[in-house]
Amino acid sequence: MIEYNEFINEIIFTNVNNIVSFKLFIFIILALLFSLAIDVIFGEMPGRIHPVVIMGSIINFFKKLFIDIKSKISGLLLVICCAAASSLILLFIYIICSVNVILLFIVFSILLSSFYSVNMLLQTAIDVKNDLNESIDKARRSVSYLVSRNTEELTESFIVSAVIESLTENITDSYVAPIFYYFIFGVIILYKPFNYHLYFLLLIPMLYRLFNTLDAMVGYKTDELKDIGFFAAKIDDILNYVPSRIAGIYVVISAYLLKFDGKNSFNVMMRDARKCPSPNSGYTMASTAGALNIQLIKKDTYILGDDNKEIIADDISKAVKLSKLSIILFTITVIVLFTLIYVIL
Repeated sequence: MIEYNEFINEIIFTNVNNIVSFKLFIFIILALLFSLAIDVIFGEMPGRIHPVVIMGSIINFFKKLFIDIKSKISGLLLVICCAAASSLILLFIYIICSVNVILLFIVFSILLSSFYSVNMLLQTAIDVKNDLNESIDKARRSVSYLVSRNTEELTESFIVSAVIESLTENITDSYVAPIFYYFIFGVIILYKPFNYHLYFLLLIPMLYRLFNTLDAMVGYKTDELKDIGFFAAKIDDILNYVPSRIAGIYVVISAYLLKFDGKNSFNVMMRDARKCPSPNSGYTMASTAGALNIQLIKKDTYILGDDNKEIIADDISKAVKLSKLSIILFTITVIVLFTLIYVIL
C-alpha cells in the first residue's frame, strides 16, 4: 500500500495556503457520476458478489446468534456487530485498492453504485406495468416481490397503487438518502481531510444501506422481531427523516416541471404524509398521489390523495417520469451546492 502522505499529496490533494485540492473535489464528483453511469448502463451487480446481498448474509448470521436474547440489547448487538463486520470488509477492500489511484477510483465507484439503485427502482415499476398489460395474474406475482401485502386477489387498481407506492417510497431509500450522506461527508473532508478519508466517504453510504437493509429484514413489530429489530428501525427512521422530506419536495418540483398538478402535490404531501405508519415514507408517496390526482391505498393502513380519477396502468409511467426527474434534479442540486461550497472554501 502506498504511504498515506505520498498518496494524498501526489494523487488526491495538495494543501497549499489552506486551499483544499481540486483533485479531491473532482474525485468526489466524478466518482458519483461514474457510479451513476455504472448503475444506469449495467444495473445491479451479480447477486453472489453484491454488497447488499453480503450484508444480508452478515445480518442473518448475527441475527441467529442474538435472536434468543429476549430484550432490546439483542438489537443493539445486532447493529454493532453487523456494522463492525461490514466496515472491516470494506476497509480490507479499500487497503488493497489503495495501491493504485485508478484501481481505487474504479472500485470506489462500483461499490458506491451498489449502495443505491436507480436502474432497478425504475425498471421494476415498468416491468410490472408490462406484466399488467399481459395478464393480471402475472402482474400479481410480480408485485408480490415489491410489497409485503397479500397480492393474490388484488384488482388492477390496487396493483397499480402498490407499484407506485413501492416506487415512490424508495426514491428516498434507494437514492436520495445515500447520496445525501455521501455529499454531507464529502463537505466534511473538504474542510478537514484526514487519514483514510476516502474510506470513510464510502463507509457512510455503505452504513446507510446496511441500516436500511437491517430495517427491511428485522424492523418489524412481530413477537419474534420486536426486540431485535427495535434499534434498526429507529436508526432507519432517524437517517431518513431529512432525506425523505427533501425527496418529497423534489417530487413537488418535478410535478410542476412535468405539468402535473404541482400545487395539489404539495397540498396532499402536507396533509397526508403523516398518515403512514412510517414517519418518513409518506412524503414521496403523498406528493406523487397529489401530482397525479389519484389515491394510493394500502388496505387498513393508509389512504393518500383524493379520489379525483380512476387509477390506471398509465399512472405507473407517469410516476416513473416523476421519480426519474426528481432523482435528476436532486443530483444536479447536490453537485451544484457541493461545487459552490468548494469555491467558497
